[in-house]
Amino acid sequence: MDRLVIDSQGELSGKVEISGAKNAALPILMGCLLAETPVRLSNVPHLMDVTTSIQLLASMGVEIQFDENLQIEIDASQVHSKEAPYDLVKTMRASILALGPLLGRFGEAKVSLPGGCAIGSRPVNIHIEGMQKMGATIEMDQGYILASVDGRLKGAEIDMSPVTVTGTENLLMAAVLAEGTTVLRNAAREPEVTDLARFLVKMGAKISGIGTETLTVEGVEALKGVEYSVIPDRIEAGTYLAAAALTQSRLTVTSVTPEHLTAVLDKFKEAGAEIECTADTITLDMRGRRLKPVDIETDPYPAFPTDMQAQFLVMNAVADGESKVIETIFENRFMHVSELVRMGADIRVEGNTAFIRGVEKLKGAPVMATDLRASASLILAGLIAEGKTVINRVYHIDRGYELIEEKFHKIGAHIYRSND
Repeated sequence: MDRLVIDSQGELSGKVEISGAKNAALPILMGCLLAETPVRLSNVPHLMDVTTSIQLLASMGVEIQFDENLQIEIDASQVHSKEAPYDLVKTMRASILALGPLLGRFGEAKVSLPGGCAIGSRPVNIHIEGMQKMGATIEMDQGYILASVDGRLKGAEIDMSPVTVTGTENLLMAAVLAEGTTVLRNAAREPEVTDLARFLVKMGAKISGIGTETLTVEGVEALKGVEYSVIPDRIEAGTYLAAAALTQSRLTVTSVTPEHLTAVLDKFKEAGAEIECTADTITLDMRGRRLKPVDIETDPYPAFPTDMQAQFLVMNAVADGESKVIETIFENRFMHVSELVRMGADIRVEGNTAFIRGVEKLKGAPVMATDLRASASLILAGLIAEGKTVINRVYHIDRGYELIEEKFHKIGAHIYRSND
């Protein structure tokens, strides 16, 4: 099984080009099921979850082609299966996003309950209850969601609580072809949700309130294929910036949208980093300074994202002082703490709060990745640890970071993959 090996080194430098956002690409790929003519997508990252999504679409009869520019053409005009089988989706929770478009366009769907990172419960009851309000008949059978509707879905007013990204995306895709008006209240506002909404609008959907807590959808008869470019991955950008902060480096990330990272950049500044932004770049400079501790509390966008919690926890582990990190989104997202403690971190977890006392140094050790962002945090820890760090179960990181070794190599990191 592959593992990543990291040797401690000094400063990083240069530029990192940020890939397309996985969490935007996955719902957009599923949204292609709604189009009656071919869709051409660009800036789609080459990741395991993307590959799984493409395999899933192909299993339904969707025709998929790649061109020399790595654009993907997706033709869902001849869909013959409305099933997302367990064998294809057991590792990927985004598979639930096939439910809305299949039900909305074809009136039926059989979707396996999803898998993915074991970071806490991610109930799909909001997805199901919302579609039932729109007239769908839904039952559970042997781990599958069986959904059907007589004719078209009907517009409805749906209050979502708590805020759910995939729930908002699924119900949005179900609503665009529904008969009448659908109002989604307490909708997620993440940039990836906004990207999906803009993609659907470009295909002919009528959606107002994009980027706000209330989305209003006027159902249309059909959607057409378009060309669309996926937004940059704000979490990948934040991870490389965290690497620069930890190694007391100056680093620029390119092909980014800085306003998507406002809450994260504010915390980098609080930690002592200098930040400079242009329209599509962010430069972090931490040369000659030790990190200051920063308290973190995760919350839905536009607040601090849960997907950057693990990276900042590593920063706090070597900061000059004490801090705490409160996780409000997932109840089991401190699994990386025990691995960081093995490397010398002083972290104590009580409930949903981690209390951290910064130490001078971490030490390399064999560690095990438990989920996608935990993998990233262990790489960051390895960059500053004395000696060699070996990270096992790196398939998690391949689900969310494109060409991670190559990108770190280019900026001076000593990291390589081994299957010894």
